[in-house]
Amino acid sequence: MERSNPKKLLLLGGSHAEIPLIKAAQEMGWFVITTGNAREGLGHPYADKNVFADFSDKEAMLELARAEGVSAVCSGCNDFALLSTVYVCEKLGLPGHDSFATSLEIHHKDKYRALATRLGIPTPRAITVRNEQEFETAISTLTFPIIVKPVDLTGGKGIHRAANAEEARAAYKDATSRTREDHVVVEEFVIGTNHGFSAMLVKGKVAFAFSDNEQYFVNKYLVSGANTPSTTAVEGLAKLREYSERIASELNLVDGILHIQYIERADGTPVIIEICRRPPGDLYIKFVKYATGVDYPKFIIMAETGEDISGITDVSTQGFWLRHCIMAGPEIENGSTVRDVTFAPEIQGNIVEKFLWYKAGETIADKLTYKAGIVFFKFDSLAEMQDKTARMPELAKIAIF
Repeated sequence: MERSNPKKLLLLGGSHAEIPLIKAAQEMGWFVITTGNAREGLGHPYADKNVFADFSDKEAMLELARAEGVSAVCSGCNDFALLSTVYVCEKLGLPGHDSFATSLEIHHKDKYRALATRLGIPTPRAITVRNEQEFETAISTLTFPIIVKPVDLTGGKGIHRAANAEEARAAYKDATSRTREDHVVVEEFVIGTNHGFSAMLVKGKVAFAFSDNEQYFVNKYLVSGANTPSTTAVEGLAKLREYSERIASELNLVDGILHIQYIERADGTPVIIEICRRPPGDLYIKFVKYATGVDYPKFIIMAETGEDISGITDVSTQGFWLRHCIMAGPEIENGSTVRDVTFAPEIQGNIVEKFLWYKAGETIADKLTYKAGIVFFKFDSLAEMQDKTARMPELAKIAIF
């Protein structure tokens, strides 16, 4: 039952990834309404109300916000959710977000590549293509291997690495079949180690920053885990702070999250490959909270509802942590039936929290994206973290019938 005259917040999303946001908002006194097409989303039961609709439909979200009389809108962990959120807030004059035009500069890969080039921020050499002729010109210009990717999708969707022209043409066909835009990006592949950098901006400056090392399992374009502290040197992290503030100044960004994925080259240069102003998925914000003690979900809600977040403390990682997604191993085929998730005895003592949502007897339709749950681990030393992270696909695994 709805409270009389509640302080209403519309959250665009309702998956497991949004649960920390829902809880944080409720603790702050918000009546939380979740939305999205996925009725089975694990976050929806935590909300005060669900209104199922397509959160990528900006006009539908505007109509929903008006109908519910909300006084704040927050994005879930999806780029379409973010773009609809900023559109609605711009139309209704609600605080906590950049303009729609500014958000496109960050969230559409082609626009961000152009922005980074203009600001002198390391970014892959990239070409935007709108047809097959432009594509052929691009692949004759760039140096292989290359990456072909939709400009508007996340989570590794439609992204392919190509070692030659034949592979590139197949990748182009897939990317254009998935995007909602009329163009894709073709860029040179950057060799190095993969990392995340998550910052909170206050008045255009980085007031808090967290960094990690990313792991990839079977799907080389979908993060399966992240551990911290980062192996990136202090100088590299300082560069990322500088780049973040350069972007914030250029675009006049509002206070709040700025999340970056980057590849660190052998010479220590961080090359930004993805950037967003929404919360990262798969309980990453809870990972940050565990590792730093900073209530990251709360500060994200505060920022997106227009509250002052200048009280955030810039602290370093405390201890050695891993967030690991339980995914299908290379030996598992599509169509396999899940029996259980097993944990080796040697990591039982490292488990801080298990959030498992698999159901015994369910079928793995796509092993590249299937997740059985997420587990948080803490280790006693850097060496233990590195050793067990490398072996995690064998230490925590899906068992099939």
